[in-house]
Amino acid sequence: MIFSSPAFILAYLPIVFFVYFYLNKLRLVSAGKIWLVAASLFFYGYWSINYIPLLLGSILFNFIVGCAISPYAKGLRVPISRKVLLGLSIGINLALLGYFKYANFFIDNLNAAANTSFSPTQIILPLGISFYTFTQIAFLVDSYKGEAKEYDFVNYALFVTFFPHLIAGPILHHKEMMGQFKSKWTLAIRYRNIFLGLFIFSIGLFKKVIIADTFAGWADAGFASGANHDFFSAWATSLSYTFQLYFDFSGYCDMAIGAALLFNIWLPINFNSPYKSLDIQDFWRRWHMTLSRYLRDYLYIPLGGNRCSSARVHFNLMTTFVLGGLWHGASWMFIIWGALHGGALVLHRIWKKLGFSMPTALAWIVTFMFVNVTWVFFRATSLADALTILGGMIDYNSIGSLQASSIPTENLAWAGVGADMLLEWLPPGIAANALCFAMIAAAFVLIAQKNSFEITTQNGIGWKKTLWMSLLFIIAMYSTVQSTSTVFLYFNF
Repeated sequence: MIFSSPAFILAYLPIVFFVYFYLNKLRLVSAGKIWLVAASLFFYGYWSINYIPLLLGSILFNFIVGCAISPYAKGLRVPISRKVLLGLSIGINLALLGYFKYANFFIDNLNAAANTSFSPTQIILPLGISFYTFTQIAFLVDSYKGEAKEYDFVNYALFVTFFPHLIAGPILHHKEMMGQFKSKWTLAIRYRNIFLGLFIFSIGLFKKVIIADTFAGWADAGFASGANHDFFSAWATSLSYTFQLYFDFSGYCDMAIGAALLFNIWLPINFNSPYKSLDIQDFWRRWHMTLSRYLRDYLYIPLGGNRCSSARVHFNLMTTFVLGGLWHGASWMFIIWGALHGGALVLHRIWKKLGFSMPTALAWIVTFMFVNVTWVFFRATSLADALTILGGMIDYNSIGSLQASSIPTENLAWAGVGADMLLEWLPPGIAANALCFAMIAAAFVLIAQKNSFEITTQNGIGWKKTLWMSLLFIIAMYSTVQSTSTVFLYFNF
């Protein structure tokens, strides 16, 4: 069950909503929260009930440790220092994550490096383990610092399991959520929040079902292992994935914010028009903002941040982004992607220190093209496949050498326009990817507009917003019913 499925939209979400507020109306506040926890566990266990014991064990362990290391909570005290206990608990969390996510990666690389023959084990990666592990590590650190001051177990369990963010984020801070779960203001139905929630949910649903899932077909075909590319197909492939990833993950986050708002809970914003960025530092202030915040607060700053020599700052940046890349998955391709972004941030820091700048338009082109190129490494399953696509993107000789006879006939059919007519109007390479390039052009137009959060929160509530919400929702739902929506990309991370 995913956010874009009819089962979630038409059955799960309404049932959870009405039961929760009915219990609150009866003044059964604790029962309402327990209901949300149970409903969230059902949502999580819908994928596989085998995931639930690990999640519950993680919640119980981290809550007990958080109470033990907090200077405020009256929890279990152990005969070791709080600092040592913090280090041990973080180590246990990371070891658990490392086992499920990186054990086979380690074994494969050990076999390759040492010429050994250890057999990889059959390990199934639990859904959302990276997100709920990082969320709880942040809770442990905040508890140690005395920044987490509310220790009710039901509220904590709801903080971790709340279904809008459980599987693919955003990554939350304990202090920004617990006050909301504790507040009496959230217990009653707020019709403004319902409208805003449904509005941004509809935008996210449209992003996912209509835009991201359309780009997914071209991206999957282009990134298929062994696929050959000319200039046009390589650019169609790379840009398709660039926009698929954005509209897929930002669509998920919009739906997460919208679903949470129905329950009067504001999740943090995770995207702020990242493809409008004029430099790579600005990109990381706008893209997956809660992950960027997490890496800054719990990795970059503890490493020394920018409060040290230039060489050490550069090392801190590279380390942060290499590990940030590895967080996304057990693959050298993610490490390469992280290293490229870390290197770009180092170069950007040097560039700014030297006082250089460039025109706005050029700055946007350079930033976007760099992001687009690095997404190729992020998506490709091997270095050879990534280099094939990148090689095609600069294969200028293929622009004029591509023959119409080499293009599959189905690639030349678009919106009822015949192949002969397309080839008469356009060069063969463009004609073969005409619909894809049209969608890419539309995506460029969309990213230049106000983002979903700005559209939702600005200019009040009126009939125009209601009409747009209804139209987007109906189109997306019709598409969902006609064809099954794909799983969100960040479920894999």
